[in-house]
This record gives sequence, structure tokens and C-alpha cells, in this order.
Amino acid sequence: MKENKIPYKTYLDESEIPTQWYNVRADMKNKPAPLLNPATHKPMTAEELSPVFCDELIAQELNVTDAFIDIPEEIQDFYKMYRPSPLIRAYFLEKALDTPAKIYYKFEGNNTSGSHKLNSAIAQAYYAKKQGLKGVTTETGAGQWGTALSMACSYFGLDCKVYMVKVSYEQKPFRREVMRTYGASVTPSPSMTTEIGKKILAEHPGTTGSLGCAISEAVEVATHTEGYRYVLGSVLNQVLLHQSIIGLETKTALDKLGVKPDIIIGCAGGGSNLGGLISPFMGEKLRGEADYRIIAVEPASCPSFTRGKFAYDFCDTGMVCPLAKMYTLGSGFIPSANHAGGLRYHGMSSTLSQLYHDGLMEATSVEQTEVFKAAEQFARVEGILPAPESSHAIRVAVDEALKCKETGEEKTIVFGLTGTGYFDMVAYEKFNDGEMTDYIPTDEELAESISKLPVVEENF
Repeated sequence: MKENKIPYKTYLDESEIPTQWYNVRADMKNKPAPLLNPATHKPMTAEELSPVFCDELIAQELNVTDAFIDIPEEIQDFYKMYRPSPLIRAYFLEKALDTPAKIYYKFEGNNTSGSHKLNSAIAQAYYAKKQGLKGVTTETGAGQWGTALSMACSYFGLDCKVYMVKVSYEQKPFRREVMRTYGASVTPSPSMTTEIGKKILAEHPGTTGSLGCAISEAVEVATHTEGYRYVLGSVLNQVLLHQSIIGLETKTALDKLGVKPDIIIGCAGGGSNLGGLISPFMGEKLRGEADYRIIAVEPASCPSFTRGKFAYDFCDTGMVCPLAKMYTLGSGFIPSANHAGGLRYHGMSSTLSQLYHDGLMEATSVEQTEVFKAAEQFARVEGILPAPESSHAIRVAVDEALKCKETGEEKTIVFGLTGTGYFDMVAYEKFNDGEMTDYIPTDEELAESISKLPVVEENF
């Protein structure tokens, strides 16, 4: 190991932090399908989106032509508080696995929010402040996004209203308290504070909630409160754009080391981390400059890619948001409460869905207990307690490295470590006590949910 000249950690210079985000849609031959007005089934215009989203974010959402978009100087300055993030060679994991594979991971947990979500939260808060808004509303699953947004809103002096999936609100009280410490109000969803929340509770008494429910409530409050807009931490094109800073830094660091990855792995819930990590590599693949094997890893309890349908669906349970064409399990799908990670959204980013549909990336699903086995092994040898979400990527990275052990191939594997798991100790406790279970929805359950997808004629 000592003879290997590649360092354990590779940091870029501050001057090498990207000054532009990369918009992978510009290089896609088949562009993601447009968001549709739920009433007319026609593509949403900027004017129609303006009551929901900030103006500049709408422009980014609809931009499919510009490959690079400048990062405002104030956001660049904020990034310097915790960026560049390190690219780490997992020497100890390689040794533990006795594999010829070379394993790298991009670590995004070195900020107070504990995850990559801050990359987009600060951008969205900046544009809200620039527009002169009073505050924003949002949803959060496991709480990483809500935590990051509360930090960003505090920085810019914005009010922040968070609707947190009820099961996570109850299981992760400390992340909830971090949000409140930064000045956000946090409401368990579904709640009795909105009309949509009341409706969902009437139809599903005792429900543990879903991101779809929380989105509905957050959008309702934003559109009925003067001076507020809705922001979100995954799925939409604007979020993947902001998160491209992860992949851009990763690629620059690998290029400096003279390393070309064979396999790139990311966890997939709505798509923020995966999309951000793979974007510049996918760009090379789309332009025919290089080829990579790209793997999206999702939970078996919420398998949008691997068992969902590529179709237009509502982005929320209340069916008030635009329709998006994506791999979906149906907007009414509610994952099992025992799922410990935040990968709980019923659908997947339209951009990633199109790339997957076109065969440019793979997807696989993994069960919860296997995920935590990998998380524990990683923590013991690499010294970082990983977030449950990231641990899905760790699971498949380990599996791919073990395949290399069997074949003797010296492949280079890169995965995204989205953050730390210190607020997820209830999940680790259940795993360590042998109380964690795996729940995989049946074909019948998924078929029932998918059967309720809206009927959309794509003749626009």
C-alpha cells in the first residue's frame, strides 16, 4: 500500500471549485419530457410555474440547451465554507475485501447539514432572497434536505416552513431539532394544518406519510401564502443542475490523479445525489468521448426504476403539482414505515428516467438489512458512519468489488457518500438489535398503485 502514490484523500484547491454548473440535458439527444399542466395536459409555461417556484429557478428548470450555467459569486463564496469535498481512496475497504478493485468515494458529509443537500439549498435560498421573497416551504423525508434548507434560509434571513414525513419526524427527532435550531418550523406530514393533509388523513387514518404527501402540503402553503414559494431537494432538473458540482469536482480530482473509473455508483431516491455525481461522466458518454458503467441503487421497498412504470404521473399525493414523465410507482404509493433511509419518493427524476430508459445507465434494488451490513462494514474499516441512503451505494460497490475478486479484474469503482448517519441511530439500533426487517412490496400492491396513473396522450 505504501508504494502506491495515490493519496488517501484528494482535495482540489479552492481555486478549482467549479464556477459553473453542468446541465446534462444540453447533451441529451432525447430530452426529458416536459412538465405538464395537470388540468390541460399541456407543457407547463414559465408563467404557470411562477406561483410555485422562484423565477430564476424556473428558467433553470426549463433550460435544455445551455450546457453550463454560471454560479453566482455569493453562492461560490458560501460553497468555500465546505467545498471542495474530498475524494477518498478506500484503501482499508479494499484490504478488508481482499479485492484487486480500486475503490474511491466522494464524501459530501463535511458540513453541518451532514449531506450533499446543501449544494442546492443555498442556491435555491439565494434565488428566493434575490427575488425579494419572505420565505419558502418544502418537504423532507429523512431530514437531510430540511436541515440543509433551514441552514441556507438562516444564512439569507428567510422564513422556512418544513413538512417532514411523519415516520421520519418521529424516528429522527434530532434532525428535526437541528432544523428548529436554524429557525425553521417543522410539521409532521400529513397534518391537519392544510386541506390536503386533512383529506389524506381522512382517507388513510394513521398513515405514516410519504414524500408525496409532504410535497402536497408544502405546495398548498406556498401557493396560499403571499411572499412564499416552494422549493425541493431532489427530482427536478434545477436540483440536479446544482448538484452537478459533486460530479465536476469528482472528475477534476480523478483527472489530476490520472484515474478513469470503470463503474460509477450512486444511491437513487429522487435523483439529486446520483444525478449530481454522474453528470459530467454521463456528458462524456453522451458525446461519445468516453464510456462508463453507471449504476443507480434504490431500496427494494421503494423500487421506482426496477419495478416502476415509465409514464406521466403526479409529483405529489394530493395531485395538485405538475405531471412529470418518470419511472414511478404511482403518486399514492406509500413505502413501508420500516424503511430506514430517505429514499422514499414514489418516482424518479425525469432526466435520470430518460437516461435509464435509453439504456445509458443501469439500476438495481437492495434490501434494507443487506444495506446496513455494508454500512457497518464500511464504518468499521473506513472510519465514517455512513447515512443509510449512501449505504445503498456502498452495498453495490462492495458487491462489485467482490466480483472483481472472483474474476481477478482490476476495475476502478467510484461511488457517492452523500453524508453521515449520526442522526440515523434508531435505524442502526434496530439493525444491531436484530429487529430490522425487509419489506418488499408485492406485484399486486404495485400494480394497484400503478393502475391509478393518469391517462396522458403525449401529443404536444
